[in-house]
Amino acid sequence: MALVLLPGLTNLIDDISEEKKLPPQVVEAALREALLKGYERYRRTLYIGISEDPFEEDYFSNFDVGLDLEEEGYRVLASKIIVEEVESEDHQIALAEVMQVAEDAQAGDTVVLDVTPEKEDFGRMAAATTKQVLAQKLRDQQRRMIQEEFADLEDPVLTARVIRFERQSVIMAVSSGLGRPEVEAELPRRDQLPNDNYRANATFKVFLKEVSEVARRGPQLFVSRSNAGLVVYLFENEVPEIQEGSVRIVAVAREANPPSRSVGPRTKVAVDSIEREVDPVGACIGARGSRIQQVVNELRGEKIDVVRWSQDPGQYIANSLSPARVEMVRLVDPAGQHAHVLVPPDQLSLAIGREGQNVRLAARLTGWKIDIKNSTEYDQASEDAVVAELIAQREEEEALQLEAEERLAAEQAARAEEDARLRELYPLPEDEEDYIEGEEEIYAEGEVAAEEDLGENTETEVAADDEQPVGEEQPVDSSEDAR
Repeated sequence: MALVLLPGLTNLIDDISEEKKLPPQVVEAALREALLKGYERYRRTLYIGISEDPFEEDYFSNFDVGLDLEEEGYRVLASKIIVEEVESEDHQIALAEVMQVAEDAQAGDTVVLDVTPEKEDFGRMAAATTKQVLAQKLRDQQRRMIQEEFADLEDPVLTARVIRFERQSVIMAVSSGLGRPEVEAELPRRDQLPNDNYRANATFKVFLKEVSEVARRGPQLFVSRSNAGLVVYLFENEVPEIQEGSVRIVAVAREANPPSRSVGPRTKVAVDSIEREVDPVGACIGARGSRIQQVVNELRGEKIDVVRWSQDPGQYIANSLSPARVEMVRLVDPAGQHAHVLVPPDQLSLAIGREGQNVRLAARLTGWKIDIKNSTEYDQASEDAVVAELIAQREEEEALQLEAEERLAAEQAARAEEDARLRELYPLPEDEEDYIEGEEEIYAEGEVAAEEDLGENTETEVAADDEQPVGEEQPVDSSEDAR
């Protein structure tokens, strides 16, 4: 078949490359795949209304499209195997037919043939399929390249715009930089904030959680409004002292989606100052709460507690339970990071928080197990007895765990030793070369030893011959033993 001309093909590829911000090679590959899908559609339409579609899913895997940019056209090519008897004309060709052109052809060889249909026969449905597949492939390539840019972003927080809703997820449009095209990102239900109003075209700050490959959908961006990294970013932008490095955020504990609707979102942030004259908590709150109010507004009214970090675990735990007032912190089990916090009766509910949210966040922030106790009812002797029992139980569990690990390590060492012994007796194929080299060394050493023994024997014989007087005949032993 002749080349199917596509006037202006080169200019078309250049224009698409410029518009979609894609390399020309990517556009050419997408066009070849689209033309191949169009050819597949053309072949299938030949059976419409006549018989059932005989083509399987991978039937056209041996077909390809070649673009000729100089003559501005394309050809459909098919790779066929040379056989004696043809069973599938699309995949095989008769040896006798090929030998008419190439006498040295043999069965089993592969030939590439031009199977391009006439332009008039291609059909409207095939042309529509080509156009649709080309647009889809360009979108996929554009999204893939942009998402590769997102994977290397230094700033994980982006401005997102709500596009539509899919099930319980919100589909948002985000951009990796000024002038770059937008790409879709998914905000799952678990990463949304209960106080957000996700209406169309509304904008939000989102945290880029991950760029992952999704089956049947390709690369996909996942963003979050509940990630603690979003809180860190907002404070870094609102507090100059954090940007300068004089104040640092040590830890963040966030509960953006509480287990109960009666409890609102809440976050605790532990901060510390590098310079003594700088108050880290005051720097984050700002004059009359102006700085922290900007963060609260962006998080749609989420409650935020900024507490001072301390090297002293007791002081750090007391600070983390803010705004409750603490009388004393007892580190009853420092090794197990277990503490009893004594508070006045009127501060008990405030220290625990609604449905335990305050103490739960304090425990996450500090990494300690915190038990809130009423200071007026606290019996230190009985509490110490209970803690001692818990410590004994923990130490017993740790001992059992250590014993199990040591036993496992010993079993692995014994197994490795036995494997080494067996491999020495019965070398594996990968050890055969070393094994042969070892045998050659032993054989060579044996040859050297034999040569040395042979040399010694020769010298002995020569020495014996030298001792025999010249001219004298040796006596001949004619006894039976000698014979």
